[in-house]
Amino acid sequence: MKRLVSACLLGVNCRYDAGNSRNENALKQQETDELIPVCPEEAGGLPTPRPAVEIVGGDGNDVLDGKAKVMTADGQDKTEQFLKGAQHALELAQSQGATSVIFKSRSPSCGCGKIYDGSFSGTLITGDGVTAALLKRHGIKVISM
Repeated sequence: MKRLVSACLLGVNCRYDAGNSRNENALKQQETDELIPVCPEEAGGLPTPRPAVEIVGGDGNDVLDGKAKVMTADGQDKTEQFLKGAQHALELAQSQGATSVIFKSRSPSCGCGKIYDGSFSGTLITGDGVTAALLKRHGIKVISM
């Protein structure tokens, strides 16, 4: 089975802080699945490292619907880059025939089920990141690690 996976889970230093979120469970998936690494934030044109961002005014679905924005703590709008990166991930999944993805939890791009609330206080809310929301809208199963 082909699956997209958050590149940071495979040990790629692409997180906002130039680190990674290496995850042994994600790495073990390579034994049974063909994993295709992706970082929607880099694909959207953001550099590494980059300022931390959170979704302000909702979750990824709200960003897709134009009701919320992806912002840095000092007020820089990064919504366009997040939308571009999400579209890239969707096109990659579709072109590779991936019907599921393994994504980094709590990320404003890849988070599934829980994301930060936009206050930069560490508070979690129920919701999905921008890329996770877009992929779900297209019938792609999102697994969070």
